[in-house]
Amino acid sequence: MADQYVLTLSCPDKQGIVHAVSSYLFLTGCNIVDSQQFGDAESGLFFMRVHFSAEPPVTAEKLRASFAATGDAFHMDWQIHPAGERTRTLLLVSKFGHCLNDLLFRSSIGALPVEIVGVVSNHTDFRGLAESYHVPFHHIPVTQATKAEAEAELLKLVETENVDLVVLARYMQVLSDDLCQALAGRAINIHHSFLPSFKGAKPYHQAHARGVKLIGATAHYVTAQLDEGPIIEQEVVRVSHDVTPEQLVALGRDVECQALARAVKWHAEHRVLLNGTRTVVFA
Repeated sequence: MADQYVLTLSCPDKQGIVHAVSSYLFLTGCNIVDSQQFGDAESGLFFMRVHFSAEPPVTAEKLRASFAATGDAFHMDWQIHPAGERTRTLLLVSKFGHCLNDLLFRSSIGALPVEIVGVVSNHTDFRGLAESYHVPFHHIPVTQATKAEAEAELLKLVETENVDLVVLARYMQVLSDDLCQALAGRAINIHHSFLPSFKGAKPYHQAHARGVKLIGATAHYVTAQLDEGPIIEQEVVRVSHDVTPEQLVALGRDVECQALARAVKWHAEHRVLLNGTRTVVFA
């Protein structure tokens, strides 16, 4: 049976890229299953995602070695992944567990192509939840005095477990610039979309007091610029005048779970390519 692979690439836009990629796959004995592409006139960059199959003895290592010349010729930033490979994922959480619970459940039923290798929290509230899914729980408390040591412990866990993706599932700690850099392009955060209008405690109650009619959530890559990383996905729901603050909170939990789950899924399926401060999402 043919094995499945995903090739993703970005490079300066010029003639011949699609021809070069398709010719390479044809000459290598591969078959294109699905292909998506986008040329960004603003940045001058070209983006492509190709899902293809190949019969053994072709392997990911052989494909990477033989594609290098094509990548170099077009100055590509490219990757080839086995399509069935599950992304090793570490979940971070604090005191709100709805996104954690949602991701654990989706992963357990095969709805997310990830392998959750652990849950990290600065509290112990969700130890039982993690262990009910047979996922290791790591309590790493954080104070202003121990922040550097806590981040070092977290990064060591990322390295030890060969983590591909870190998900801040309502982890209420600001990551240092150094940790953001170490996790660049492989850490996703979720937050409500009231920022910057309603900051601080009880944002949904603040929004209710102002009579908002739309609430939403944003999933984005983590950068040193707090809550300003490249956006992967957003979800929104309309509300009316008769919705209570408590109902707003409940609706907010739902949209946060939905936006974050889609962002994690698309990242794990290699559908998200960075385009400066934006993303290209081949969903």
